[in-house]
Amino acid sequence: MRALVTGGSGFFGSLLIERLAESNAHIRNFDLASADDHPTNVEFFKGDIRDAGAVRAACENIDVVFHCVAQQPLSKDPALMRAVNIEGTHNLLAAALDAKAKKVIFLSSTSIFGIPDELPIKRSTPPKPVEAYGRTKIAAEEVCREFIVNGLDVTLIRPRTILGHGRLGIFQMLFEWIREGSNVPVLGRGDAKFQFVHARDLANASILAAEKSGPAVYNIGTDRFGTTCAMLEALCAHAATGSRVKSVPDAPTRALMALTTKLGLSPLGNYHYLAYSKPSYFDISDAVNELGWRPQYSNDEMLIESYDWYLAHRDEVMRSKWASPHKSGVKQGVLKFMVKLL
Repeated sequence: MRALVTGGSGFFGSLLIERLAESNAHIRNFDLASADDHPTNVEFFKGDIRDAGAVRAACENIDVVFHCVAQQPLSKDPALMRAVNIEGTHNLLAAALDAKAKKVIFLSSTSIFGIPDELPIKRSTPPKPVEAYGRTKIAAEEVCREFIVNGLDVTLIRPRTILGHGRLGIFQMLFEWIREGSNVPVLGRGDAKFQFVHARDLANASILAAEKSGPAVYNIGTDRFGTTCAMLEALCAHAATGSRVKSVPDAPTRALMALTTKLGLSPLGNYHYLAYSKPSYFDISDAVNELGWRPQYSNDEMLIESYDWYLAHRDEVMRSKWASPHKSGVKQGVLKFMVKLL
């Protein structure tokens, strides 16, 4: 397999490259910058997904494209999200079609479902995004469908929130709070069921989907998960730093989160305060039955692994200037002080 990974220097892209390397694939990474730990046996093409010429060059002589580039909601820049997530996807698919790529795997997002009307979320569940990022991802899915009509074989992979070693971003705040022994807030009773997916499980599903001809859609998440409160309590117990899970009033806290986000005092995006206490999980039976895939990690296992990795690599994380939002720490803003009040 001659594989192109867009966004291969980011959190999931880099782990996908690790997994592809195990199968002796010829791998090319297309990204704005090369990560410090970029494998020497992987081609690196520097470029911007918005640059159609650079994308076209990256797609030359490629069999399978894994499209992982996305402008995340942490940027809080709707125009940039549209340019990268929609126009960039169009550039990529046009180049893949011209290059006669055999398969494209498009990494979508659970955010397209917003606060779902039905649970579990099925392949047939209508999308209902509630913020800008989710709207750009569903628009990108529509671009994929246009290219499917034109003869390009594209499969959509919709992951739950991704964890695994190296996952930072918003989770870095949680890990830092627990490392310090601070208490961790949950909205209300914290009894909403919430599902994650381990990056390696997601990579396995993506590779299996790349080997299956014909367009498809797969929802990918773990099959072992529980409530937000139980998950955080398990992590606090593992860390043994004195942190405890504390309930805070749902509606007032959500209003405060919305205000601090709007004022730029918090790193949280709209999706975080809208969906944090709401249940959200996938029916993964289509992926299990059609791909022969099964997740290896539970929610608790992947969260604990991610936390332990953070402890082991915290010093280098704090020194890093890498721009990928899921591979970097975040500035906590007012949240750093609010959590001390719990």
